[in-house]
Amino acid sequence: MKKTVLMMTTAALLSSAAVWADNNDHNTQVQYTGPIEKVTVASLLESSNMFTEHNAVVEGHLIKQISAEKFLFSDGTQQIQVDLDDDIHLPQKIDANTKVRLFGEYEGGKTPEIEVDKIEIL
Repeated sequence: MKKTVLMMTTAALLSSAAVWADNNDHNTQVQYTGPIEKVTVASLLESSNMFTEHNAVVEGHLIKQISAEKFLFSDGTQQIQVDLDDDIHLPQKIDANTKVRLFGEYEGGKTPEIEVDKIEIL
């Protein structure tokens, strides 16, 4: 009797875990191909103060690596430091000639930067 109850409980737990795993797959992303509202680095820097924080999408090039996660980014108007989130992994190598689109949060202050959550190779 105890073995039957134990087996039934184990089976119920395993099936619940399988359903939870299927419903909580966070690795899928929407593949949106429509227009995206972008800003220039120059416009970000113009409206910058110590307390400025807002979402930003920029397109350009990572022109120099400063440290493991920090890069200098240029969109052709200005340059800004960007901090790539440590869980960003790209399927291919990039260099200063690779055009990218960065999605992140712009933060003003002494050293304005964009904290990048997502990067797309264009």
